Amino acid sequence: MGKRDEWIEKYAEDLRNKCGVTPDMDLLTKVTIGCGPAIYNADAQTIASSQTSELETVKKNFLIKKLGLTESPELMGGIQKALRTYGHSERNKYRAVVYYLLVKHFGKEAIYD
Repeated sequence: MGKRDEWIEKYAEDLRNKCGVTPDMDLLTKVTIGCGPAIYNADAQTIASSQTSELETVKKNFLIKKLGLTESPELMGGIQKALRTYGHSERNKYRAVVYYLLVKHFGKEAIYD
C-alpha cells in the first residue's frame, strides 16, 4: 500500500468515525488526488478552521475555482456545515475530508467523473 492509499484510508476512517458518513471510496480517492502534494505536507494537509483567511481560501480556490460555484453566502454556510460535521472540537481537520464533505454538500460529484 502506497503513502497516498494510507492517507485515503485515514480520511475514510475520519469520515466514518468523526463525521458519521459512509464514504464513497472512489470519490474520496479522486478528491484526495485533486489535493495534490498538499496531503503530504503537515501544514497544508489540514484546514485551520478558526482562521477566516483560510476559510476564504477554501471558498475561492476550491468552491469557486474547482467546483465552479458562484460567489454567494451559501458557500461559507456550506463550509461551516462541513466543519460542524467534522466537529469543531476536532483539532486536525484534513483538507481532503473537508473537500469531500463540500463536494457532497453542493452535489458536485460529477466534477470528479
